[in-house]
Amino acid sequence: MQFDSLAFVAFFVFVASAYWQVRSWSHKKNILLAASYLFYAGWNPYFLPLLIVTSFIDWRLALRMSQSSSTQTRKRWLLVICVVNFSVLAYFKYANFFIENINAVTSVLGMSPWSFRSSIALPIGISFYTFHSLSYCVDVYRGNIRATRSLRDYLLYVAFFPQLVAGPIVRWSMIGEQLKTPRMIDRDTVGMGVALMIVGLFQKIVLADAIFAPTADLYFETDGTLTGMTAWVAALSFSGQIFCDFAGYTTCAIGAALVLGFRLPVNFQAPYAARGFSDFWRRWHISLSSWLRDYLYIPLGGNRGGQLITTRNLLLTMLLGGLWHGAAWTFIIWGALHGFFLVVERATRSFFEPFSAKFPRLGRAVGWWTTLLAVVTAWVFFRADSLAHATIMIKLMYVDFPLSAGELFATSYEDRMALLAVFALFMQQLILRDIPLQRVLHKLPWPVLGIFIGAMTVLISLTTGQSNAFIYFQF
Repeated sequence: MQFDSLAFVAFFVFVASAYWQVRSWSHKKNILLAASYLFYAGWNPYFLPLLIVTSFIDWRLALRMSQSSSTQTRKRWLLVICVVNFSVLAYFKYANFFIENINAVTSVLGMSPWSFRSSIALPIGISFYTFHSLSYCVDVYRGNIRATRSLRDYLLYVAFFPQLVAGPIVRWSMIGEQLKTPRMIDRDTVGMGVALMIVGLFQKIVLADAIFAPTADLYFETDGTLTGMTAWVAALSFSGQIFCDFAGYTTCAIGAALVLGFRLPVNFQAPYAARGFSDFWRRWHISLSSWLRDYLYIPLGGNRGGQLITTRNLLLTMLLGGLWHGAAWTFIIWGALHGFFLVVERATRSFFEPFSAKFPRLGRAVGWWTTLLAVVTAWVFFRADSLAHATIMIKLMYVDFPLSAGELFATSYEDRMALLAVFALFMQQLILRDIPLQRVLHKLPWPVLGIFIGAMTVLISLTTGQSNAFIYFQF
């Protein structure tokens, strides 16, 4: 069940109705857990036992770890937890990728290739729920939180259906207390949740699927007939598509959770208005970037070990962040590029800070434009089918750079609509750079909000065309 399907609408209405009709908080959580497992089984019931078993193992081992006063024993339990989780993730997500690359090396050396190849599909959302569990276990090890004795609460924490398959990556420190305390129904909160779900569906159905995806898919799947102009159209269209697709999902997830009385963290805050690459990662997929910072970058030493160590930590963190997104060299290069951007930004900060202090408006404009240009360029590697294809597109973008208005008007109507929409998206994020979406909706008078949500609902219902799976479901 996708959020943008009628099946999910019926499912959610039924679950929310049953949930709010029941008085007992324990029974409410039972309904949510059953609904979450039913939701996941709707994708592929064969992977539901994997979700349940790995969640149970993490809960049990974390509880054992918390009961030990020996640091060495706690470390051993944490090591077992990490081995279990990363082994499962490596088998399902990376086994074929590693075997293919090993065989590429052995063929050069004249050795026989490995014949193993996994034919099992990737369990949807495995990267997300694995990181949910790992953050909990690491926080228990560090003593930041107490291990819960409630298996039901832990299973619900991992499997809560609004954020199960594509985030946000929620930590126990945010959701644990909400699971203990009965959620109270509030008309305004439910109304805001429904409004957020409609905004998220508008981003996904109207913008991502109907406007951006057809143009991006057309040119990224075209070989040999691209020009500099169409390569830029493709890159900008995909920039709009991936934001509206992923932000649309998380907006729906936050809205659905709000209808049920739960608050999930904001996962996007105007990333295309960022004025630097550190700023971009404070705004894009915030739950993942903060996870990588707290559980990888800082434990590696962060910026405490001098310039060389900091550079290593940044590059390694972003490389692994790229690999988290998918088992392909294109994702690794995308992560490496962002690591390189962060390293360069850090190395040149002392040079540009005096300039920005003297000319603040110009400094902000240069920072925004440079960041946006680099981010859009890097998205080509994220979307392209191969490194060769990505290289060709980027070469066209900068060698055959479109310099005349005639090249723009020579594009198709669909191309111009996509460019207009992505320009509007960039401007909207610049204007509302530091104002969260929920606050924007709260500030609108109810009649204006009603018209706004009503217009989006009409456009959603009138939009026809192919419905694509959410991009981040593959991760």
